[in-house]
Amino acid sequence: MSRIVIVGAGVGGLAAAVRLQALGHRVTVFEKSDTVGGKLGVLEHDGFVFDTGPSLVTMPQVLEELFADTGPPLSDSLTLRRLPIAARYRFPDGAQLDMPGDITEIPAALDAALGRGRGAQWSQFLTRAERIWDVTHQPFLESPISMRDMLVGAVLRPADVAALAPWRTLRALGRHCFDDPRLVMLLDRYATYTGSDPRHAPGALAAVPWAEQRWGSWYVEGGLGMIAVALRDRLVALGGTLALGCEVTEISTRADGHVDGVVAADGSRHRADIVVANADAAQVYGRLIRTTPARRAARALRRTTPSLSGFVLLLAVDDPPAGQPHHQILFPSDYDAEFDAVFGRGGAPRPVDDPTVYICAADDPAVVPGAGTAAWFVLVNAPRHDPGGGTDWDTEGLADHYADRILQIMAERGVDVRNRIRHRIVLTPAELSRRTLTPGGSIYGTSSNGPRAAFLRPANASDVPGLYLVGGSSHPGGGLPLVMLSARIVADLIGPS
Repeated sequence: MSRIVIVGAGVGGLAAAVRLQALGHRVTVFEKSDTVGGKLGVLEHDGFVFDTGPSLVTMPQVLEELFADTGPPLSDSLTLRRLPIAARYRFPDGAQLDMPGDITEIPAALDAALGRGRGAQWSQFLTRAERIWDVTHQPFLESPISMRDMLVGAVLRPADVAALAPWRTLRALGRHCFDDPRLVMLLDRYATYTGSDPRHAPGALAAVPWAEQRWGSWYVEGGLGMIAVALRDRLVALGGTLALGCEVTEISTRADGHVDGVVAADGSRHRADIVVANADAAQVYGRLIRTTPARRAARALRRTTPSLSGFVLLLAVDDPPAGQPHHQILFPSDYDAEFDAVFGRGGAPRPVDDPTVYICAADDPAVVPGAGTAAWFVLVNAPRHDPGGGTDWDTEGLADHYADRILQIMAERGVDVRNRIRHRIVLTPAELSRRTLTPGGSIYGTSSNGPRAAFLRPANASDVPGLYLVGGSSHPGGGLPLVMLSARIVADLIGPS
């Protein structure tokens, strides 16, 4: 029986802990916060319950598999509800699309909202996206293998490479497939699922909308934070140990460079045969461990482009407007200007003056204090917190001023709740950075900007012997399903006790 320490109780760390405990290891999870979930955070205020991180479940089979592999089925712990409308999109010309949650209904909805023939174009695109999914999901998303291994090891056939077209960006793919700029804009948005710029992110990200539409969009009753609670309960039921309010300040090593445990903020040492880090890779290699391989990894990460961050409004709304969908996206007139601002093109990274606005308005009595109220999560893409070279989100007055600007934009685009707000809570990239120890609040660690960037994330098996990485900043990437796949890869690499 190996002693395994997991640093961080985010979804990746908890999922890895559950799998490893079920495999017979003795697992202890250290978490600096007093709650579990990491970026899958929850904030409660005056009877309102807000998810402060992910607000959408895709590929629910990954979550179901995690529970089935480690004990009783998911349905014993959580109730998932499929959304009939995946999202409402409002385009700059005022056109509105209610994207069905059923993939078979999407072509007709596109034709009705955007004009005849748009559904056929999207269907043709999805056929190509499915091919990309078929090529990548097993050897890449579900394995520790890298794109270099796929190419050098001849895992990919010439026809596979042609389907992936790694030289083509997501924006270029959209322009190749669509003659309607609104469809290009719709596809562009999926680059933000990895914190990236569609003009630089690889076309392989086309697999993301295919997977989302193939398996649907889902909500967890009580809020997505319940996923972390269910994983915590599963870990405890299996006999694992969870130490909350215990920050790890160092991953220690033996003389031969192999990890041998962790050091907590109070100076206590905890021995381990294996350490799994569910922390941002830049923090792991730049702060927690001090070995030559770690320094090399830290240098490599400094050469990458950090992912974008997010500026969040949590709105306690009285008498919310009728007919609001669960998810709503309000596009700007100039999407390129948004990415220029966030990634610092044409100047330093800066708040977007006219951003895309994402609204999550869950219809769930469990997250509000009573009838006639709603808990809204509002998100816009934002540059990370970087006082030295970009945006200092702690600048006095900036957060409140920008929050007012977002509410004004919502009103201009048809969703005015300014006179209905009981409470407004603002979370900036600076606050995200402090809450999750993520440098600058970069949600996904590194972006996928560049033809190979999506395949060059830090590996799950570190070059530091005995150290593994799990979570959104490591392979295969961010988002709930990929983070849980990351945990499965780590558990498979370590193996049973």
